[in-house]
Amino acid sequence: MVRPCSIILGGGKGTRLYPLTKERSKPAVPFGGKHRIVDIPISNCINSGFHQIYILTQFNSASLHMHIAKAYNFDRFSNGFVEILAAEQTLEHSGWYEGTADAVRKNFQHFKTQNPTHYIILSGDQLYQMDLNAYLQEHIKSGAQITIATTAVNRQDASGFGIMKIDAKNRITEFMEKPAPDMDISDWIIPDNARTPGATKGKDYLASMGIYIFDAEVLEEALDNECTDFGKEIIPATLSKYKVNSYIYDGYWEDIGTIRSFYEATLDLTSIKPKFNFYDEERPIYTDIRNLPPSKLNNANMTRSTACEGCVITEASITDSVIGIRSKIEKNTQLVGTIMMGADFYETEKDIAANKKKGVPNIGIGENTRIRKAIIDKNARIGNNVSIGYGANPPEDGDHGSYYAVDGIIVIRKNAVIPDGTNI
Repeated sequence: MVRPCSIILGGGKGTRLYPLTKERSKPAVPFGGKHRIVDIPISNCINSGFHQIYILTQFNSASLHMHIAKAYNFDRFSNGFVEILAAEQTLEHSGWYEGTADAVRKNFQHFKTQNPTHYIILSGDQLYQMDLNAYLQEHIKSGAQITIATTAVNRQDASGFGIMKIDAKNRITEFMEKPAPDMDISDWIIPDNARTPGATKGKDYLASMGIYIFDAEVLEEALDNECTDFGKEIIPATLSKYKVNSYIYDGYWEDIGTIRSFYEATLDLTSIKPKFNFYDEERPIYTDIRNLPPSKLNNANMTRSTACEGCVITEASITDSVIGIRSKIEKNTQLVGTIMMGADFYETEKDIAANKKKGVPNIGIGENTRIRKAIIDKNARIGNNVSIGYGANPPEDGDHGSYYAVDGIIVIRKNAVIPDGTNI
C-alpha cells in the first residue's frame, strides 16, 4: 500500500519579499485578496488525495500558525491533518533549522509515526497547480528512488535555478547550481524525446522546482549526514548513489519570491485568462472561511479587477487591481494596478469617531485619493487627497518609513498611516 507523507517547507527570512515579510513568513503573505501563499501547496496536496501534511516553520511563524489552525480541520474519520512542526529543542538537537534538509532530518521522529512509503517535499511559497498523485505514480512506475519535479526555462532564467542534465530515459545524470550567464551549457539542453508536447520554443533547460519525491528509506539514508540543504548538497550527492529521475511539469509555475514577481503574479489574476486558475471547481484552492458579507459597490466602476468578501467601495474607479477582504474605499478615489490586501477587522462607529478626533485616517482608503502601481498591506490607513505613484520623481528603492519602494513598485507597510494630502 502506498502511503505518501507530505512535507511543506515554511521558508526562511524571505528577504527578497521584504517588507511583506517583516512581520510574517513568506508562506503567510496574503495572495489574491483572500488566500495566503501557503494555501497553494496545501490545496495541491488535498486535491491530489494526500491528507497527511506537515508544515515545517521557524521564522516569523505566528500568523502562519494561526492561519493553519483556522483554515484546515479534517473530520475525525478521514485520518487527515495539517500539522505545524516548529523548530524545537530535544535531547538530540538544540539548535534552529539550519536549512531545508536539516529541517526535515530533525523531524523524522514525527514523520515515522505515519509509517510512510514515500515522502513528497514541497516549498511553501510557490504558485502552481499540480496533480501530485500523477507525479507520485510516475515516480513509482519509473522505478526511481528519487524524482525531482522540473520545469523548462530559457538560458537567461537558467542562471537563477539548479539545472538538470537528463538522459533519454529521464534519469538525471548531472546537476548544476545556478550556472553563470556567460557559461556554455549547450550540452545540457533537454533531449528531443524528453520534451513535452507543445513545449515553448527557447525553453531548452530543465530547472529544479524544489519539489521532490523520495522513497522513505532513501530519504532517511540521504539525510544521514550533516548536510543542511537539498538543492546545494543532498540532491547532487544522490546522483551517483541512487536512481534519480526528472518529472517534467509543463504547467504554470512561479516562484513568487520577489516584490516584482509577487506583484505581477497577483495582477495577472485579473486578466481574462489568468495563468493561475482560482476558478477550477475540481481543484479548488482552500483557505480560511471567514463568514463575511458580500462586497457592496456603491456606484463604483471596476475594470479587470477583483474584490473579495466584505468590501465597501463607494463611487471609486478601480482598474487592473486586486482588492482584499474588508477593504473600504471612499468616493472619487482611483486605483490603477494596485494590490490592496484589506483588513483583519472592521472599525466600529466608536473607532471612527476616535480616529477623527485624533486626526488619524480610518482603515482603508479615503476620498479623492489616487494610487498607481502599489501594494497596500493589511490594515493600512490612507487619508483623503493622497497621491501615490504619480510623482514626477519616483522614490528611490529602499525604506522610506511608512512605505518601501522596489523596482518602481511602492509598498505601503502593514498598519501604516498615510496622512491626508500626502504625495508619494
